[in-house]
Amino acid sequence: MTLPLASRIALVTGASRGIGFATAKALAKAGAHIVAVARTQGGLEELDDEIRKDGGSATLVPLSLADTDGIARLGAALHERHGKLDILVGNAGVPGPSSPLGHIDLKPWSDVIAINVTANFQLIRCMEPLLKQSDAGRAVFLTSGVAQKASAYLGPYAVSKAALETLVRVWAHETASTALRVNLFSPGPIRTRMRATVFPGEDPMTLETPDQVAELIVPLCLPTFAETGKLYDYRARKLVDFRSPE
Repeated sequence: MTLPLASRIALVTGASRGIGFATAKALAKAGAHIVAVARTQGGLEELDDEIRKDGGSATLVPLSLADTDGIARLGAALHERHGKLDILVGNAGVPGPSSPLGHIDLKPWSDVIAINVTANFQLIRCMEPLLKQSDAGRAVFLTSGVAQKASAYLGPYAVSKAALETLVRVWAHETASTALRVNLFSPGPIRTRMRATVFPGEDPMTLETPDQVAELIVPLCLPTFAETGKLYDYRARKLVDFRSPE
């Protein structure tokens, strides 16, 4: 049986747990070699064990995405080793403080913007040339409904995801005439550690799992997936146009 992502190189950020962990496993099961990026060495090693159990392979990259020079070095290393990148899944994110805007210090605000926005901008800068070397480059970024809801007390996270959506939308427009396809994925409430941190009173057993989400991220990464500039709403199980109006 030919695997749909055989010989493909897939970079997944935030791969040590949650949706990133599940997506990396699912992409590996489909045949991709995984470049797994996360701060947590132990979580990356657990991922590697899971991928190897299924007969897959991974390169582990312990890296904080706040290290923009490190992202650039990763791009250079991928160029030297593989000469291309087929899939980029920008999953890593931090929730930031749950407080009124006037009570938030500048540093935690800046920390959220650094990971949720600036790091993804740097990934785009450094990985676009590699993705364009692929015959079917695919990029998927994880967003959140709070980008449009502007939820109270989640200001840094909401603002960062709104900025991310605009960033990705711009990139999709700029690459529309190429073979690169760029999309967003909004999972909604999912049973993750980050969700539990933000909503500690919520019963996690009422939520769907990262593995269920990953099953629907993989199709957006396939060479046969032709859409670009779209947002996949997991709860609605459909692609929609970006939420920002033309």
